[in-house]
Amino acid sequence: MKPTPSEHPALDRQFLERAVELGRLGWGRVQPNPMVGCVLVRNGVVVGEGWHEEYGGPHAEIVALSKAGPDARGATAYVSLEPCRHHGKTPPCTEALRDAGITRVVFGAQDPGPDSGGGAAALADYGVEVSGPLLSMEEARRENPGFHGSPEDRPWVALKLATSLDGRISARAGLRSTISGPESNERVQWLRAGFDGIMVGTQTALTDDPRLSVRGDTRPLTPPKRVILDARGQVAASARVLDDADGTTLFLTTASSPAPWRSSIEARGGKILEVREEEEGRLSLVETLRALRGEGIRTLLCEGGGVVGSKLLQQRLVDRFYLVLAPKLLGSDGVPAFPSHGASRRGSGDGGPGPLGEWTLIEDPLRLGNDVWMVLEPKGV
Repeated sequence: MKPTPSEHPALDRQFLERAVELGRLGWGRVQPNPMVGCVLVRNGVVVGEGWHEEYGGPHAEIVALSKAGPDARGATAYVSLEPCRHHGKTPPCTEALRDAGITRVVFGAQDPGPDSGGGAAALADYGVEVSGPLLSMEEARRENPGFHGSPEDRPWVALKLATSLDGRISARAGLRSTISGPESNERVQWLRAGFDGIMVGTQTALTDDPRLSVRGDTRPLTPPKRVILDARGQVAASARVLDDADGTTLFLTTASSPAPWRSSIEARGGKILEVREEEEGRLSLVETLRALRGEGIRTLLCEGGGVVGSKLLQQRLVDRFYLVLAPKLLGSDGVPAFPSHGASRRGSGDGGPGPLGEWTLIEDPLRLGNDVWMVLEPKGV
């Protein structure tokens, strides 16, 4: 679909950005559906707002229309995603907008769905004026990567690492170290809620013994799957990641892991997935991600450690990078965040500042307590 121009681009963009902002309130509650917000404006006055609050519940347009009531007639609807035109868990939003007397619709991103897409054309057939898509594909992907940007053969992957000023993730090998402060840790809990899966490597699982559950105020409607990379079967069945019966725990391993270990993991409710072994007894990350996509994971948050993160970066498998910088110095005994120094998205190996050299900030850095929270994506994507 070619973008349809707007007669009032600045005003339209202002109300559309508000719709995008509202849509984000659905974080963690709507997947696999996208986050969507809607603002209804008549004669320059907002008469109704809404967002998709929960998977299976009313869409943003329906919520906004219910709040506007009769004031919706003659209004313009600003929707962050093209209104749907199909009968799914809810009736088509295109028909609801038409029946409410909406005269104009401005939408942000095009709906790529073969059944749900095409709402703009349907609205135009109803005689409704339509402008959009106003968001670029890059903007749409940043808001709803699992909906707009997830590759077919692997999940959309985000890497989260907390590092000291000297680029360390632990004071020394095998020691669990607190790097970031409580405000950053709360942010991580919020972040986890919006992903289909949370993944760590063997060393992180052994050292930190994480639960990989969501414990913040934002409670996901569907708990993320917990993913442990354990090529040789080193993580014990007594690990805390298996204590929580809420959700699924996946162990990615190779043929070299012993049968008794597999049985012990499965006895605790874990699921074993075997993938190909690469050099140094490590899992093939490409096959690992392919297997996780087969388990229904469209968006994956990797929380380390440094070896896994570096390998993902080297192989160009990271789509977003959440970097938490803490005001600490851990010294030369500390575990480096990027053991393969200089490994960038292009794999330059130039001994430079690691993967940050070819990445760009997509949001203003956020101050959380004493930490700095940064969100980066590869340049040119």
